Amino acid sequence: MAAPTPEAARNQTTMELRGDREIVIARTFNGPARTVFDAWTRADLVRRWWAPRSLGVSLVSCDADVRVGGGYRYVLQAREGEPFAFSGRYTEVTPSTRLVYTQVFEPMADAGEAVITVTFEEDGGRTHMVSRERYPSPQARDGAIASGMEVGMRETMDQLDELVESLS
Repeated sequence: MAAPTPEAARNQTTMELRGDREIVIARTFNGPARTVFDAWTRADLVRRWWAPRSLGVSLVSCDADVRVGGGYRYVLQAREGEPFAFSGRYTEVTPSTRLVYTQVFEPMADAGEAVITVTFEEDGGRTHMVSRERYPSPQARDGAIASGMEVGMRETMDQLDELVESLS
């Protein structure tokens, strides 16, 4: 039997639409929950994975005050075009296990804020992450999907996977 190819061995990201307002993203990472949580919350680490490189997007500014009531703002820029930002507030922070925060896509702030709940469950040195994004309306969720977010999200999850492995 042949050895698995690197593609076959790579962790896969799943994305599921639930109801008319939710997106659920899941992936298992080859590292402890503490490492995955840190990569998700520490600005110096977020800078290394949050922008989809193959799409020519870079994270030009990344600020995060990860505590209940603290805020974050990530400013991205494509090769050509104006910078755009995502921002929000942390409403629940349980290190290495759970994070709840709001998210506003600033160019479309009138659409309202999504509430994102991320859980990190460690088992045998690997961490299963589930991100539940609840949008303020069906139109806001449909707009996120129509923007092409799935392609960028899948690439950033691959980049996060690589970072977690390098840190573990």
